[in-house]
Amino acid sequence: MSKAVLAAVCTSLAFPSGAALADAGAPPDSTKIQAQSAIIIDALTGDPLFEKLADERRQVASTQKLLTALLVAERGQLDAEVIVEKSDTQVVPSKLGIHPSDCYLRRDLLKALLVCSGNDVARCLARDHSGSVADFAAAMNARAALLGMSSSNFANPSGLTAEGQYSTARDMARLAWLVLRHPVLREIVRTREFEFQFANGTVQPLVNTNRLLRTSPVCEGMKTGFTYAAGRCLICSGTYQERSVIVVVLGSTNSGIWQDSRTLLHWALDLPEEAPATLTAKSQGDS
Repeated sequence: MSKAVLAAVCTSLAFPSGAALADAGAPPDSTKIQAQSAIIIDALTGDPLFEKLADERRQVASTQKLLTALLVAERGQLDAEVIVEKSDTQVVPSKLGIHPSDCYLRRDLLKALLVCSGNDVARCLARDHSGSVADFAAAMNARAALLGMSSSNFANPSGLTAEGQYSTARDMARLAWLVLRHPVLREIVRTREFEFQFANGTVQPLVNTNRLLRTSPVCEGMKTGFTYAAGRCLICSGTYQERSVIVVVLGSTNSGIWQDSRTLLHWALDLPEEAPATLTAKSQGDS
């Protein structure tokens, strides 16, 4: 599916407010969800299944790296080389540790961005894409507008706290919906760990910051985020039998983010919250 067709389809989704398709029993009690805002959508149709202040504008931390990744992936030429510049490394915290004059494939940096969330990698990819962080932010907002993310404004590629930067659970669900339809990104966000080779030859194992990939039998990835302004954030997706959903949780607590996300994900897929970390192929509906 081409970029133009994807944009048209995604923009046409109504994303109506109010629960629509829930058939997994009574929805979770929103007062017991620690997150400030949340939404569950059907990953096929975009219909909402659960909402809690889904249109409240908030900082979303590193979950907005999904938009950074989308822009990079849509530009293509992922096997092209990227030379790190000094300005790329002048950011804190959560740095991968790339250095000026290092050379990497764009594909490898994209994978490191989504798996371990390095802010230096985000700046490097943004500068490589648009020439500067400011110009990349403009590209982010232009792409967000095409996606119908009408309650979002982005100021940087990393999600570090910035004045005037915000989004909503509903807008981030819309973004995640499109990310899952990009084959390269869909594969990356479900990566549990991989070995990243630095330019000097050093190899470092990188473990995905999304714990649900290891603790939920149905989670298929997406992206974590944290700043003091945003709180704990997680966008995750999951599939069980013939159903796929996307869960966005924003502004939760250190422990609550995993409980909130697991509760919502498992409810939406009609799976016991206490389900083991693995399921048999038969129980997942495989032949």
